[in-house]
Order: sequence, then C-alpha cells, then structure tokens
Amino acid sequence: MSSSRGMRLATLSEEPIDEDGEYKHQSIWYTSSKKAQTWLKTYFSLPNKHKPTNYLNILLSVLGCPLFPVSQLSPQSSFSQVSSSSQYIIQHFTAATGCRKLEGTVRNMYVTGKVTMAMVDELSSNGSTTISNIRVSQKGCFVMWQMVPNKWLIELVVGGHKVVAGSDGNVAWRHTPWLGSHAAKGGVRPLRRALQGLDPMAVASVFSEAQYMGEKRIGEDDCFVLKLSADDADLADRSDSTAEMIKHVMFGYFSQKNGLLVHLEDSYLTRVQAPGSFPMYWETYMATKIEDYRIIEGVMVAHSGQSDVIITRFGDNLRAGPVITRMEEKWTINDLAFNVPGLSMDCFIPPEELHKDYTEENPDWRSTLNGSSSLSS
Repeated sequence: MSSSRGMRLATLSEEPIDEDGEYKHQSIWYTSSKKAQTWLKTYFSLPNKHKPTNYLNILLSVLGCPLFPVSQLSPQSSFSQVSSSSQYIIQHFTAATGCRKLEGTVRNMYVTGKVTMAMVDELSSNGSTTISNIRVSQKGCFVMWQMVPNKWLIELVVGGHKVVAGSDGNVAWRHTPWLGSHAAKGGVRPLRRALQGLDPMAVASVFSEAQYMGEKRIGEDDCFVLKLSADDADLADRSDSTAEMIKHVMFGYFSQKNGLLVHLEDSYLTRVQAPGSFPMYWETYMATKIEDYRIIEGVMVAHSGQSDVIITRFGDNLRAGPVITRMEEKWTINDLAFNVPGLSMDCFIPPEELHKDYTEENPDWRSTLNGSSSLSS
C-alpha cells in the first residue's frame, strides 16, 4: 500500500468511475442539484418498484454512509485514566492499535476504498421470496476525508450512482440523485464507516463511555462487549411528525486475545406514518465483521470487512405479516494516510443549496429505505 503523506489532494471527475471501478478526477462539489423531493414519496414508492436502479438506491441509502448513534467525545478526554470496565477495555484497544501516539498530533485523515453491495432477498411472512433475481452485486468505490474536530466528507459511487455526505462540525448533510441535498436532524455524529476500524481514535472516544455488557464469542474470537445507546433527547431530535426514532443501540466487540475491535452491531427502530395511512415500523439490524488490521504510520487500521443488514417491516397495513429484506456489503481499503497536506476547512462547507434550504422543512433521512435511517441512525 502506497503512502500518501506527501500527496496533494486530487480533485475527482464528472464521470467518477472508470472501467475498473476506480475513481477518476472530479470536483467534490456538485455544480447543480435537483430540488429536494418529499422523502415520504420516495420512502413508499421504492419498495414497490422492481427496477435494478431502485434496488441500488436502497443499497446506497442503507449501506452508503450511516451515522453512529452517539456523538464523539471531546478530544481532551484522556484514554490513560481507567475508572470503569469499558475504559479498561478501551485502554487495551488503544495499546493494541498504537493510536495513543496520534493524540494531539493528527489533524486530518484520508481514506480510499472499494465496495461490493448486493440486495440478497426479500421474504414475506410465510418465508417465500417476494422479489426474484435481485441478487446482483454492484461494485464501486469511495473516498473519505476527516478533520478534527467533527468534520468529515465522503463520496461513494456504486453502479453509476453517487452519494455525497459530510459534516462541517455543526450540521451533517447528504446529497443523493433522488433526494437532492438535505440536512440531518439531531447533533453531529461520526460516520459509521470511519468507526469500522479505520479511525481508532474515534473508536476509543465513543466507546470509552460505553456500558460493559459482559463477554461473547464472535466467530473464533472471545470478545468483551460494550454497548452504546442514543438517549431520549437524541431520539427526539431525530424525530418529527412523520417519523419517530424509537431506539438506536450499538454493540462493539473487542477481542480478548489482541484487544482489537472485530465486530460492530447496531439496530434501530423507526415508526413512520404518512398522512392518512396506518403507522409502519422499520427495524434495521446491521452487523459488521472487521478484519485485516495492518500497520499504517505506526497505527493498526482495519483494511477489510463485511456488513450484513436485515430490515424488518411490520404494521397494520402489511396484512400478510412482516416483510424481511436482506442486503450486504463487502469493503476493502486501498489507501489511508494521516495529516495529508492541502486539506482545509473549506473542503467541509455544505453545498450552497443546503444553506438555502436546511432551515426550512426538508426531506428527512430517517427511513431505512430512502437513506434516512441510515444516515441519522
């Protein structure tokens, strides 16, 4: 893997993917954007259409750039103090990854990688497959930048569709071809993808205040289990008159053998009710296997993994019973570097159309099938 310490940030092209699935050069900002559509229309129409493009929209919405359930702690938090079981586990994690040496010295981070996404199946309550021939893998790639504190930007392109999401430290936002640009409700939270072993400092920060849940075996690893939950105030901030976030919990599994984070699980439950309709409930469970840790600039960073998602829809309007949708993503890291020259605060400014619209009533992104839950979750 090549080092990027001396590189200057390259721009990306209008056609971001070449024949090999690699990024070409292109501006990170869109020059134009469709006016944001109402998210309820997208939410209820996507599952009923059988075109591959719609499945790709769903995959990108759920797997593309979900957020962590809780905010990151202040950088001044010290990982050297041990006052609880969770902090003891995190102390071992920071020692195993070597990330303590980054504290106070890392200003930014740059990552590129590849992804393969697939809609696995959709099952009705009687176990039959309601949609056939949908397991078609879609390949793509992503580039991600982070800057301390709480600033991040990710571009992900899969199957010719591009999603861009970011945070300037005050507001998180996202742009999709089908919803345009819109802001997330609630406080700024880390990008889940960054905590899948890519940013050990962020992992240590968010899990240092977690609840210790005991031990559990995951695959070949005996693990310590730490739990994080969004509190009532956070859930209320991420809810509105049409979508209520009922719960969002995250479990981190840290290997007892080597101290590394090897597995993440999170689940969230959303109640959605469009005007004039019965309420529906969407329960989304995402499990991520994290592996292939390698040393980059003296720090252990995960370089591959797999996420499996199960979405369960239930409610009075689904008379046949719950509908279960399964999807998956495999990812690998191509390049990662800390303190990349040329990355400035200006890179994280939200799109101009967001400045015009985000104080008004905007499409939310809480629904699991239009990307709402994935990013606010």
